[in-house]
Amino acid sequence: MMNHSLKNLFNISRGMVIKGKWHHNCYTIVSELGYGANGIVFLANSGQKQVALKMSDNGFSITSEVNVLKSFEKVPGSALGPSLIDVDDWVYGGKQISFYVMEYIKGPDLLKFIEQKGESWIEAVILQLLNDLHKLHESGWVFGDLKPENLIVTGPPPRIRCIDVGGTTIQGRAIKEFTEFFDRGYWGLGTRKAEPSYDLFAVAMILMNIAYPKRFHKTSGDLKQLIFMIRQKKELLKFEGVLLHALQGKYSSAEEMRNVILQLNQTTPQQKPIHSSKTGKNSRAHTKNNQVAVSRQSYIKKKKRGGFLETILIFLIISLLYVIYIYGQLV
Repeated sequence: MMNHSLKNLFNISRGMVIKGKWHHNCYTIVSELGYGANGIVFLANSGQKQVALKMSDNGFSITSEVNVLKSFEKVPGSALGPSLIDVDDWVYGGKQISFYVMEYIKGPDLLKFIEQKGESWIEAVILQLLNDLHKLHESGWVFGDLKPENLIVTGPPPRIRCIDVGGTTIQGRAIKEFTEFFDRGYWGLGTRKAEPSYDLFAVAMILMNIAYPKRFHKTSGDLKQLIFMIRQKKELLKFEGVLLHALQGKYSSAEEMRNVILQLNQTTPQQKPIHSSKTGKNSRAHTKNNQVAVSRQSYIKKKKRGGFLETILIFLIISLLYVIYIYGQLV
């Protein structure tokens, strides 16, 4: 359910100034960026700087999200979420409302970025996302409501960032917020327990969403439907094995999933992985092919060498005949 009560209660519009009760910082509203069940996010000016300001009539929600942002800042080497700038209360018309201010992350969302830059960027942003998720998971958190709308690509250089941490949950607890299409519980493929595999399922569905920008409706709502959808798009076939593992919760970590995707680029059609059941046969075939290639190369080299010697011999014979002819004329 969307939160319309705040807008109706305070009639928040462009140019309105939000002044903090405790820190006395002022923020001038520019526009609305988005809203949901737990509050509204506005683009605001703070001096010469643009910021994102989120307010909510649910103080507990604000406190929870602020704690998440503080935890994000402690994750080494990761900048997945926005940095926290200010936390305060706003008093207006005798009523008090909590808000926090964070870094404004500017750029296209993930789907728009891929649409603008092309499919060649898919792996780069997904690998970056998995790297940041691994660090987040190592710190004891699960992102939860992971979807393209929450992922912004900034830059240059391109860097994937998140603009909504409302669904971020401590591992072991129940996921706080989710979007059905990216939720494994919705597809009957797992629980809503906050664990790394929950986020990795969502990453797989993000890849599906890139191939199906308008998404698709749930029919049978099981793994068979998702497999069918994967095989309808050539851009997903490369990732089929990765997707199936993630959808079934078979990866132990985001790092493991990332490494498998990296290996896809290192495996060319001429260097396909050899399955154990066919190792001997493939190995013998590979050796035979190498021997044939070497034999051909040797033959070509010998032929070239022979041709060169033959040319020299002909030249010497012609030279000798020419000398004999000249000598005959002189005599």
